[in-house]
Amino acid sequence: MSFETVSVVGLGYIGLPTAAMFASRKKQVIGVDVNQNAVDTINRGEIHIVEPELDMIVHAAVKEGYLKAVTVPEPADAFLIAVPTPFKDNGSEIPEPDLRYIEAASKAIAPVLKKGDLVILESTSPVGATEQMAAWLAEARTDLSFPSVHNENTKAAIDINIAHCPERVLPGHVVRELVENDRVIGGMTPNCSARAIELYKTFVEGDCVVTNARTAEMAKLTENSCRDVQIAFANELSIICDKLDIDVWELISLANRHPRINILQPGPGVGGHCIAVDPWFIVSQTPEHSRLIHTARNVNDSKPQWVIDKVKISIFDHIKANPNKRIEDVTVACFGLAFKPDIDDLRESPAMNIARKLAADHTGRIIAVEPNVLNLENECFELVDLSTAEQEADVAVLLVDHKEFKANGKPNISETVDTKGIW
Repeated sequence: MSFETVSVVGLGYIGLPTAAMFASRKKQVIGVDVNQNAVDTINRGEIHIVEPELDMIVHAAVKEGYLKAVTVPEPADAFLIAVPTPFKDNGSEIPEPDLRYIEAASKAIAPVLKKGDLVILESTSPVGATEQMAAWLAEARTDLSFPSVHNENTKAAIDINIAHCPERVLPGHVVRELVENDRVIGGMTPNCSARAIELYKTFVEGDCVVTNARTAEMAKLTENSCRDVQIAFANELSIICDKLDIDVWELISLANRHPRINILQPGPGVGGHCIAVDPWFIVSQTPEHSRLIHTARNVNDSKPQWVIDKVKISIFDHIKANPNKRIEDVTVACFGLAFKPDIDDLRESPAMNIARKLAADHTGRIIAVEPNVLNLENECFELVDLSTAEQEADVAVLLVDHKEFKANGKPNISETVDTKGIW
C-alpha cells in the first residue's frame, strides 16, 4: 500500500518543514495544529517561523494544492506526530517529561485511523513513549489491532504500523538536512520499520537505519546528551579561566591544535528544545546511573547566573567610572535572545532567561537587540535595533553570535561582557 496522503500533527520547527518536504514530492499533505493563527498563515502560503528556504517551499506547495493546514485531523495513510514534550510543572529537582501533547495527538488521530495506516512518533521522547502511544491508540480504537511489547509473535498481523523516527536536524539548515541526513527508524515490529522506510524514502536521500523503538528513542537522547556534556566542559573551562585570568578562547584554540582534541566553544548556557531538555529524559528514568549527564546539566543550567553576575560587576564598574550616575541611570543592552545564531527560536534560550533576570534585578533600563524577532509581547525589557543599542547602552552583553553582530564588530560601549568570544 502506497502513501498518497500524509498527515503531520504539529506544525512547528520540525513538523512544518517535514510536511513541506512531503508536499514538495507531490504527496497530499494535511498539516494539523491547534494554533489557528499558524493554520491560517500556512493556508495563505506563508510561514510562522524563521527557517531559510522553507517559505518558498510552503508557498509553492499550498499554491499547487499539495499542502493544507487544519485544526482537526482528517483521514490519511500515514500520520507523523511532531508535538512538544515539555516537563511537568511539579517543582521536582529532576524535571520529569510530560507526554500530554503526545497523548492528545494520539487521541485526536484515533477516530480517523483505518486498517493499513502508519503512525510515526517524531517527537523527542523518553524511552517507552512510542509503546505508550500505541497503548493510547489501542485503548481508543478497540476495533483495530496494534503492535505491543507484550506480543511475543512480532510477525502477527496488525492493522496499524507504529514506529519512532526522531528528527536530527539543525535549525537554520532544516530543509537541507531533512533530505541529506541519515534517519534512525525504530519500528515496533520489522514490518513497521519497513513501512516507515518506505514513507521516508519519499524525500530522504540519507540512509534509513533500522533498530527497535526504544533504541531509536534513546539514540536521540544520547546524541543531545553527548553534546550537552561537551558544552558543559567548555562552559566550566570558561569559568576556571576567568578565575585564573586566562583567555579561554585562546586556550581552546591552542588545545584544539592537538590532532585528537576538539573542545567546543563556551557560551551563556545551553538552550533549545533538544540539548537543554533531552538529557533530563535520561536522568529522570535512571537518576542513580546518570551522574555525569546530571552534572553536565547542572553546569550548563548554572552558567546564565554566572553571566548575570558578570554583568552586575560591569554595572558597578561603570558607576565607579562615572560617579555622577546612579544605578538606575545605567542602561544594559543584551545582544541576542535566540538560543543559537541566526534563527528566531527562543525556546529554552539562556539569552532570553538572562535578559529577563536582568530586567527583574536591575533598577535601570534593559534593552535587547534580536535581529530575527520583530516584536515581543509582555516582556519587561525593550526590543531595539542595533544602532539604538550602541547609542544608548552603558553596558553591553553579547549573548548570541548572530551574523549581524559579527559584521558590526565590537560596539563603542564602555563596559562589555562577551559570552561568545567575538568582541
